[in-house]
Amino acid sequence: MIALDTNVLIRFLVRDDHDQAARAHALIESCAEKGEECLITSSVLCETECVLESVYRASRAEIANAVRMLLTTPPFSPQDPAILENALQRYSKGKGDLSDYLIGECASALGARTTYTFDRVLRNAEQFTLL
Repeated sequence: MIALDTNVLIRFLVRDDHDQAARAHALIESCAEKGEECLITSSVLCETECVLESVYRASRAEIANAVRMLLTTPPFSPQDPAILENALQRYSKGKGDLSDYLIGECASALGARTTYTFDRVLRNAEQFTLL
């Protein structure tokens, strides 16, 4: 298994830099051919969402589709697939960021009964309590 940094994942997804995108694709294709997994940590997914949204102006649907592709396509191996899937479902229906829902899902999986937040968009979100 190898791990991918956010910048490699972004180049793979958006192909905005021809040379770096080609190298990212070659690496990922090589892993797929060898049956080697490409780990994508939750922090990389949070950064990826931020970059796609702020730099590339991707919509929530586009971000959800990209993350779902990473969740379901070899050789990609998300850090916590079940947590990511739950967070992605909440993100698709809610108003918070994917990173917010990942925080809530991770906290819940570790036994937290709620996650306190000042983020008003999460006021009606399961797993969160507005402080």
